[in-house]
Amino acid sequence: MSRTLALLEAATSHLVIVDVQERLAPAVADREGITGAVLLLLEAARVHGVPVTVTEQYPKGLGPTLGSVVAALPDDAVVIEKTAFSAMREPNFAARVEGIERPHLLVAGMETHVCVLQTVLDALRAGWSCSVAADAVGSRSDEDRRRGLDRMAAAGADIVTTEMAIFEWTEKAGTPAFRRLAPLIRDRAVRP
Repeated sequence: MSRTLALLEAATSHLVIVDVQERLAPAVADREGITGAVLLLLEAARVHGVPVTVTEQYPKGLGPTLGSVVAALPDDAVVIEKTAFSAMREPNFAARVEGIERPHLLVAGMETHVCVLQTVLDALRAGWSCSVAADAVGSRSDEDRRRGLDRMAAAGADIVTTEMAIFEWTEKAGTPAFRRLAPLIRDRAVRP
């Protein structure tokens, strides 16, 4: 049986940024591209009023969330510390997801094959709809990243890109949201 995928909607989405931390990010392949995609998603979330939750895996060991990410967070974003690889197994995170009552999680972060994967698999099992921004997730190796994305897709997650998510949230050209985000997307596309 095939499943029908719907467009992402800002009104039903919750952006989850997993473990983009000071001591982990330098080891991740293409960390600058991934961090840039995360920052773009955060700006789109701000523009569209999408709630944001950030996780930090054992910050005593891996450090806090990258400063550039913290600076880009909307005022109402929440940062949740965890030790479980799956954020869904952290009671404060699970309560936050339940409390927001938005049925779709858009997930980005590090590492694709560990914390992102386990969070998405547990969220799917709990009945949440999930998309993963493929260009906004990373691992230390490309093989781990690819295998993590493959496994999430096989489990029912929708694999998208940052631009797909932003244009689906935006819905049409000519709006204030489009005028705010289009130059950021254009600038990202021309960078070497």
